[in-house]
Amino acid sequence: MKYEKALKYDNDLINKKIMGPNPLKLEEELMKDNYIKTGSIVMDLGSGQGITSVFLVKEYGFKVYATDLWSNPEENMGFFEEMGLTNEQIISVKMDATDLKFEKNFFDAVVSTDSYNYFGRNEDYLDESLLPFVKTGGFVYIVVPGMKKDCHNNIPDELLLSWTPEQLEYIHDIEYWKRIISKSRDSEIISIHEMESNEECWNDWIKCDNEYARNDKKAIEAGACKYLNFIAIVLKKYEL
Repeated sequence: MKYEKALKYDNDLINKKIMGPNPLKLEEELMKDNYIKTGSIVMDLGSGQGITSVFLVKEYGFKVYATDLWSNPEENMGFFEEMGLTNEQIISVKMDATDLKFEKNFFDAVVSTDSYNYFGRNEDYLDESLLPFVKTGGFVYIVVPGMKKDCHNNIPDELLLSWTPEQLEYIHDIEYWKRIISKSRDSEIISIHEMESNEECWNDWIKCDNEYARNDKKAIEAGACKYLNFIAIVLKKYEL
């Protein structure tokens, strides 16, 4: 697809801030024709160093709570200020995705880009840990790295060049996510589908000069993308 929004951003900035396959391109595809209204209060769950949060403010007009356990809120707020954003538009919050402390029914929507697979594989997670903080009728948009077809019982050599079997347990196919998500009592599935974004996003990532990108480069250059995909999940919290 054409990434008209993501390509507005400087490559050096993206490479400095991203922590995996190009999250702006993933987020742009995820949010295509989204149902979230401009001005909505949105949690960017697993926001990392905050570049996806900036993207959600600038490109979609949301008020964003950049929520992440591992990043530094002060550094993130400095970055947001450099990007011309104010506390009225964006706030950095250090918080565990499995132990959120927001007010109940606070968010109009949640967006999670390339992080949900680390904490959302428990079938109780949605109803017990996330949806209580989403307003009735609100939306959850998720993109996770996936497999085109589950291959955990016979892992291809290409994948093992960069990842151990234990690390690959964070990556599953669409059928796996359908089983997990369908357990939710409090939300309906709008869509779960394979995304167009894949190899291009991985190639953007392995150009970064950091040890994690260099490690992943071994698998990607060996052809691992033929086994991998990204999966978009869109949910709506049931209306009473």
